[in-house]
Amino acid sequence: MILVTGATGRHGGTGAHVVRRLQEEGRDVRVLARTRSERTEALEELGVEVVIGDLRDRRSIAPALEGVDQAYFTYPIDAGVIPAAANFAAAARGSGTRVVVMSMGPAHPAHPSDRGRDQWLAEEVLQWAGLDVLVLRIAAAFHENVPALHGRSVAREGVLRNCFGDGGVSWINGRDAAELAVAALLHPERFAGPICYPRGAEELSHHEIAAILADHLGKPVRFEPVEPEQWRRELVALSTVEDVVNPDMAAHITEVAARVARHGSTTAADAQALRALIGREPMTFREYVRLI
Repeated sequence: MILVTGATGRHGGTGAHVVRRLQEEGRDVRVLARTRSERTEALEELGVEVVIGDLRDRRSIAPALEGVDQAYFTYPIDAGVIPAAANFAAAARGSGTRVVVMSMGPAHPAHPSDRGRDQWLAEEVLQWAGLDVLVLRIAAAFHENVPALHGRSVAREGVLRNCFGDGGVSWINGRDAAELAVAALLHPERFAGPICYPRGAEELSHHEIAAILADHLGKPVRFEPVEPEQWRRELVALSTVEDVVNPDMAAHITEVAARVARHGSTTAADAQALRALIGREPMTFREYVRLI
């Protein structure tokens, strides 16, 4: 039995894709969800076992781990990942459960983002508990960030505005990130853990992203670099109308973008390396926009 957390999350849709793919591979899947919803009902219709619990409450995690030999741990870009990891570790300690963690490149003790530092510490907690952990620190931005963060401005103004600067950024599709998790669960021999930095599929500047969007939409779209504080304010304002974004995520993404603008991407894209890990051709941004 494999336990999946984050299966009802919106950002990138990675959790739900992990569930579907594990089912396709013939694995029994259990999902930990905070509340019942249309998403949990849809998963149950697929034959997935849904357990209601909260990663911040050890008492509700322990029953979800009964009979589980592997678990997929992820947490939204928001405050709370450290207590979530501590409660999960306390519930899983001594169980023999192997844990695959969906992480991010900014998970580092010295990163300027609070959420990046928190994610690093959460992963330390899981390892201190003696768990068999494989951490996937995805060194790329998700394609899904573009419509989530820029969909309104592109539709209304034909402008893609942020503080990433003019340089290239490594990109990955959310489904390919999910495929990394599936591969880590089913084919751990492909990964040189316990901490891995899977690379993106391609490197594109936001000028190039805007050009691809313009070609797809058949209208002008341009990239407009702005200062970090301006973009953070715009994202916080967006959080009041789009539930994919929250103020903590706004601050985190702004810090990440500003760092990329100053120093460039820390890890270059490598489609061949990604292909070797997931066992199929990774999706490009141009292919992704044809699907949305």
